[in-house]
Amino acid sequence: MMLMVAVLGVSLLVVGLRHQNRMMFVELQSLQKTRDNLNIEWGKLLLEEGAWSQQRRVESTARTRMSMNLPTAEQIKVVELKVKGRHGP
Repeated sequence: MMLMVAVLGVSLLVVGLRHQNRMMFVELQSLQKTRDNLNIEWGKLLLEEGAWSQQRRVESTARTRMSMNLPTAEQIKVVELKVKGRHGP
């Protein structure tokens, strides 16, 4: 009788642990997917940062080495290009 109770107790313990194991595995997969998505986003952000820093470097070089500045609104001129044989804008 005591052996039956022990076997029943251990069986319930095994079932509970297997269920807990499955739940933890599901959580692990969810966390791994989140990690992968964050790694993808991080890579995109690094690319974007590189693009922006490249633009800043070009602007900085133009200002310091070539004494270039952004034109004011009065200095900007719009030039229309007319191509022979082409109609409309």
